[in-house]
Amino acid sequence: MLKKLKFPQMVSIYKCFLSTLYVRCENIISKFMKRLFPILFQQKLIMVKQLFFLLMMTISSLIASAEELYINAKTGNDKNTGSQSQPLKTIGEAANRIDANTTKEATTIILSEGVYALTETVLFNNNKFSVENRLTIRAEVLPDDANWNPQRMPIITAVIPGTPTRGDGEEARGLEIEVSHVTIDGLRFTGSPVYYYMNGYQDRRYYPIWRDGKNLDDLVVTQCLFAGNVDVLPIRVAVIANGNGLALDHCVFYNCQNPVVFWNAQDGTSYRNSMRYCLVYEANYSGVWTTTQTGDDFEFHHNVIANSRTAWIRDDRSTHHYQIHDCILANNMKTTGSGSDTAINNDFLKMENVQLSGIIEIEKDQSKNNYLQLKEGSFGSKLQAGLFKK
Repeated sequence: MLKKLKFPQMVSIYKCFLSTLYVRCENIISKFMKRLFPILFQQKLIMVKQLFFLLMMTISSLIASAEELYINAKTGNDKNTGSQSQPLKTIGEAANRIDANTTKEATTIILSEGVYALTETVLFNNNKFSVENRLTIRAEVLPDDANWNPQRMPIITAVIPGTPTRGDGEEARGLEIEVSHVTIDGLRFTGSPVYYYMNGYQDRRYYPIWRDGKNLDDLVVTQCLFAGNVDVLPIRVAVIANGNGLALDHCVFYNCQNPVVFWNAQDGTSYRNSMRYCLVYEANYSGVWTTTQTGDDFEFHHNVIANSRTAWIRDDRSTHHYQIHDCILANNMKTTGSGSDTAINNDFLKMENVQLSGIIEIEKDQSKNNYLQLKEGSFGSKLQAGLFKK
């Protein structure tokens, strides 16, 4: 039962336990000490009370060091406190409160099921987090929970006006993560309902998750579903990040133009990046994109990339080599290519147990928990790529 309790609840129970224990122990010790050593008894009692007070203060500080903000698109109000009983309505309001809070503490944003339509970029720029005290943006119910089904995933979509960029059209960013040590867990992102095409040399590009800072580190995107459509709900790049330590884990990318671009870093090489247990299906451009600065330590395994234009794009001027294992890169127009959309030799990949052929079957029955994932028992399902970790 304790495993299902949240951290503050466990701390509160622990405090009650300590209080009860203290009272009982004090009564027993008091009777014994008072009879035998009346003077010493008073001194010991004061000392015990002081130690107990310090212990309670320590436990209280643990509660204060963790912040939770609840969001509910249906019942929330941005004037509420953000507690579970008084949730906020928008992710933007949660971001504003976190950006204004200078206390260095772990912070969790918990989204209930529902549709969250972003009308402007949600910016997180208070870079106060650490490995121990992370910023977590997560669904209230996660894919491995017993009561989860696809309909319970919070859906994040964007109706953000595009910002003109130099010479090549417009772009819109959904969640802009300009802080280190962040986890995004259990959310569903859809494409933007705009015309991608503007004219022969310009287009409109939507990026659900964006990180610009080249000095930032440690962004984990896990158990998230990115579902687009090149014709009506385009996603240019689902996750695009400068800096180091971008990790994609157990994510599904369905009909995105590009699932991910591992971009550039401040020192010229981006390290500690990974993509594991992910499913990419019908990517309209690339299944994974590494740049001239994506370091050789890039971790890539237990992924399925199928029915896409190019499974892996490596920038034209890149000289990096990568080791990949236990993957399927099947039924793609090109296994490897360059940023200019030409096929290149795959000798920059050292492959171990990688299959380059086979038929991938996707579950389209919306009543099933593996909707838009590999059909149960189908080719590739043993790799366990997809939303489920268990």
